[in-house]
Amino acid sequence: MREIHQGDGGDSGDIVRQRDCPVVFCLWHCELLCHMWNFRELGIVVLISEHGDGEIAARAAERMGYRTIRGSSRRGAGRALLALAREAEGGAHVAVTPDGPRGPAESFAPGALIAAQRAGAPIVLLRAEVSRAWRLRSWDRFIIPKPFARVTIFVSAPIRVNGASARAAASEAPRFQALMRELPGAMRG
Repeated sequence: MREIHQGDGGDSGDIVRQRDCPVVFCLWHCELLCHMWNFRELGIVVLISEHGDGEIAARAAERMGYRTIRGSSRRGAGRALLALAREAEGGAHVAVTPDGPRGPAESFAPGALIAAQRAGAPIVLLRAEVSRAWRLRSWDRFIIPKPFARVTIFVSAPIRVNGASARAAASEAPRFQALMRELPGAMRG
């Protein structure tokens, strides 16, 4: 079961499913599975690592209706950021795990901010709260909801990246990390 709670977005309606203005979605890597199922079949473009485990994730994402761009902060970063910005400039929603693919967990790397600044797209933060889940012994303690668990999705209002340059956008990472941590999420007890 799932619920969606949206931040104060005024008359924006369901920001996740609207297409008037492309956005850059940011979510923590450990909550990826919760969001992938919820937002399937919407044609969102996701950034996935070029590492071996990224291939498995890319295949699963494509089967759920996502389009993929391959790259990460360690491999193909410049090319991937440019591709993300171009997709957003072309009207597509894009999604990034700013702490992936290898962490540190819940640390906001600036790539999504740079792509959003370049495309003129706002950032929308996503969090998931899970009533019952398994947590893997991975770097991010990846969450796998248990059968019949309640998954609640929290969606922030669109947030503009301040700054006229990539460097200025990147300097906003601490602010966005704090905003992500303010949203409810992860496991409840």
